[in-house]
Parts: sequence; structure tokens; C-alpha cells
Amino acid sequence: MNKLKRILILVMLSSIFSGMVCFAQNPIIQNVYTADPAPMVHNDTLFLFTGHDEDNATVKGFIMKDYLCFSTTDMVNWTQHAPIFNVDSLGWAAKYNANAAQAIYRNGKYYFYISPWSGLADGGDCISVVVSDSPYGPFKDALGKPLVSPSQTNYNPHLWEDIDPTVFIDDDGQAYLYWGNNSLYCIKLNKNMISYSGDIITFDIKDTVAFGSDYEEAPWLFKRNSTYYLFYAAHIPEAIYYATSNSPTGPWKYGGVIMKGMAQGCIGNHPGVIQYKGNWYLFYFNQDLPGGHDKRRAVNVIPFDFNPDGSISELNHSKAGVTKPVANLNPYIRTEAETMAWEEGIKTTSDSKTGVYVTDINNRDYIKVRSVDFGKGAKSFDASVASASSGGKIEIHIDSISGSLLGTCIVDNTGDWQKWVTKSCKIIKTKGVHDLYFVFKGDEGQLFNFDYWKFK
Repeated sequence: MNKLKRILILVMLSSIFSGMVCFAQNPIIQNVYTADPAPMVHNDTLFLFTGHDEDNATVKGFIMKDYLCFSTTDMVNWTQHAPIFNVDSLGWAAKYNANAAQAIYRNGKYYFYISPWSGLADGGDCISVVVSDSPYGPFKDALGKPLVSPSQTNYNPHLWEDIDPTVFIDDDGQAYLYWGNNSLYCIKLNKNMISYSGDIITFDIKDTVAFGSDYEEAPWLFKRNSTYYLFYAAHIPEAIYYATSNSPTGPWKYGGVIMKGMAQGCIGNHPGVIQYKGNWYLFYFNQDLPGGHDKRRAVNVIPFDFNPDGSISELNHSKAGVTKPVANLNPYIRTEAETMAWEEGIKTTSDSKTGVYVTDINNRDYIKVRSVDFGKGAKSFDASVASASSGGKIEIHIDSISGSLLGTCIVDNTGDWQKWVTKSCKIIKTKGVHDLYFVFKGDEGQLFNFDYWKFK
């Protein structure tokens, strides 16, 4: 092969790889390790509650202290909010056991069902409920004790049997809570959502007609038309399966595999299913972030649909994720800097005064925001920033990281990392819908903090 051909092939491969990076949207959160996705729709917003794998977790064991919340109105840009609950605040529960959880809205409040480690006499994981007036928290312990204790369950008693709660409110208003590892339990919640009536229902997970060859953990229940769907994880490495029923309490009928074990690139998995703006989505996790492993995971999402008979075909993990947004982003209202479709290099943090903001910004880091509708044209740009260094600049590109340069916003030293000022710049008049890239430039070291932005 001559030199010219080799050069052309390398250029072509580089172009293909760059395109793959450009269009990658999974994992959907890149600046923090997330797991156990639990989507919830309220009004026009989809809220995504996740577990949080700490950066210092090793392959030897999980370190999960708190729960996180993200939101979207377009399924491609995700806004990060401050941590909503830390298991340390329970008092009676042991540290570092923020296992899988799910939230639901009822009667003006948000109920978040979690499965921490009980520090009580009948130690082991348990089911607890915390409550808030806002999906953004703060959530507070509703009972001061578990809702369900380990001593109440004995189908397959072991220390982590009572984990992974999923909650569901049926059309008649009856609420149900399911959970279990190597067991599957259900209770009927009362209308106050923090107590239940009747006995704990125990399902026979060895029933192959109901659950196929195995049931392990991570149940997720939802209803479509008149059919109840139960997604769950089983086997090691974990695959996602489903069963259906005409009743929320069974009997269940095994439906098949949803996603094969390791297909997404992780030994574990946990489904979360939601319908939003007419489309169905499956949330799950893998370990695709830099430094990731099976104790540092990352949430993904893909769209899916049902077959005419209500069955579900096997789904494949996709790096592209959601390619078609369900709405466009309005750039003429305040948009939090932590609203992003993709990022490289940055981190987020929060405090009681400013809330969440982007930090640890260094030269050549960037944020991508998808499907921004500039309408008839934007003329200027504002950014709320703070810096105790020499500062830097925000280059505003469209359609790719090296796409057309609309303008450059200069960020000077503001006197402190928390002294926020608004910096502005003129931009080339831009019309229509574009992907937006904020590319950060400057000297070595941290350049500035970035709170929000707005076009005019």
C-alpha cells in the first residue's frame, strides 16, 4: 500500500471516529457515576432519580451515599440538580447503602422509596420511605423506621433480600410497592403512601411459567393499556427480562429477554421504563465512562416500542441513545450551565446560595447542548461566571465542536470563585435549530465557574 493510500485511510477512519464521538449520547450523564435509573414524569417534565457511585469506589465494593436527580423536557439535554437525599440522615440506617430506589407523586408530595441497610436489631437491607414537597428535595424520613423490616420477609432470607423497591399507582387509585433480591414481594400501600394494608404478598420466583429460568432483582412495574408489565434482572451477568399479567398481583406470564447480559457492557443492570410525550424509553446502566467498572456505573437510555400483540422484542444497547428529541431548547430564557447533552472535562458542584453550577473548567473542555432553536435569530449572549484565576473565554460554536464560531465571551478574574458576574458578547446572527457547543479556552489550571447562560 503506497503512502497516499495509507494517509487517505487514516483520514477516513479519523473522520468516522470523530463522527461516532459527535453523535454519542450514551451514557446520558458523563460528569458523575450514576446507577439504578428511576424515571418519573410529572406535568411536562421527566425527572430521573439515580443512585450515585462515588469516585473512590473500587471493584471490591460499592460506595453509595446519596441519590441524585436530573430533569429533561426534550430527552436529549439533562439538567443536574443538587443531591436530594443522603442515607446518613436516617440515623437508624448504616452508611453507604443508597441502593436502588424509585419516586412517585401523589397528593401534592413526592414519595421516594429506598432500600438502605437497617442498623436495627434485625439488621439487613430494608424498605424505607422519604418524602418531599418538591422533586428536587430535600427529602425527609417519613417514619423514623423502616416501612418493611427484614424480619417480615422470609421467602429467601439473606442480608440484602429487601432491596430495589418499585412503586406503581393503578387506575383505580390503589398503590402497590414491589421489591426483592432472590425473592419478589408486594404490598398494597394506603393512600397516605407511608403505610400499607393487608399481608405481604410473596410471589414464587421459581415458577418458570411466570419468570422463565430465573428471577434475581430490580423489579420495575408499569401498565400499558390493560396489561401490567414487570421488568426485572436475572442471572450473572445480569440480563433484563419481562413478564406480563392482567392483574397487578399476578399471575405472571414470562415474556422473554429485553436485553442480554453484558450486551450493554456491564455485569449488572437495572431497568427503568417510562412513557414520555408519546414515546417509550428504557433506562439501564453500563460502565462506559472513563474509569468506570461494575462499581462505578453510568445510566443510559434508548427508545423502544411494543409489537402489535403487546410483546417486546429484544433491545440492543446503543451509544447513539435518543437521536430524535421530543422538543427543542429555548435559548432566550435562563438555562443552567449544568444542562447538557454531552461534556468532556468539566465537573459540577453545588452550594446553598448558588445551587448547582459547572466547575473544574480547563482549557479545551466543552459542553454540548442539543437541538437549540434560535428562531429568527440571536444577536448576543450572556453568561454568569466567577473566577479567581486569570479567567479564560467561552467560544460559542454550532453543529460541531469545531463548527461555525458565533462569538467569544471573555471571562476575566472576578475576585473570587463565588463572586458571580454577567459577561456578554455579540454573536453572528444565528437562525434555526442547531446543536450548541461551549468550548472553553485559557491557560493552564482551572479557568472559571459557570452558572447559567442566555441568548438575546
